[in-house]
Amino acid sequence: MSSPPTADPWILRDGTAARIRPIRPDDEPLLVEFHRYLSDRTVFLRYFHLTKLDQRVKHERLARLCTVDPATEAALVVERDDAAGAPAIIAVGRLTRPNAAGDAEVALLVSDAYQGQGLGKELMRRLEVHARRIGVRRIVGEILSENDSMLAVARRTGFTVRAVKGDPQVLRAELPLDPA
Repeated sequence: MSSPPTADPWILRDGTAARIRPIRPDDEPLLVEFHRYLSDRTVFLRYFHLTKLDQRVKHERLARLCTVDPATEAALVVERDDAAGAPAIIAVGRLTRPNAAGDAEVALLVSDAYQGQGLGKELMRRLEVHARRIGVRRIVGEILSENDSMLAVARRTGFTVRAVKGDPQVLRAELPLDPA
């Protein structure tokens, strides 16, 4: 199975060939597999609590996540071919503008086996481009203070990181934007 022409080739730091593309409604089975290989720690760092696999892969949840409105959100997946040549999702990046205000929330999730390969930084860069295109004035995200990898990605991509009042374990990352 080959990827659609909208997928951009990209090479991970270790030389692994991958593709970055917008999420599609038919990605649901690939996301189920993606979630099967996430460690408890990765799940905790992303969702701030342990969420069981059966909850993360519920059809209703994944169907909603696989369908985006480009005027208010973006979701990108990074896929590579598995040993049998079938596509496998190894990372997901999402930008959501919850209301008409100028802020958009960003979240990234990278499979354990591919962390530290530059995927977070690249997904953040691409989501920033989309945010500018739809008139977002500021990208924000919440990060657990123990999530050193995500904090490094945020700082390397220009975010300011500071403590959230009332919760010393949660940090807020902010990136002001000038619309394109």
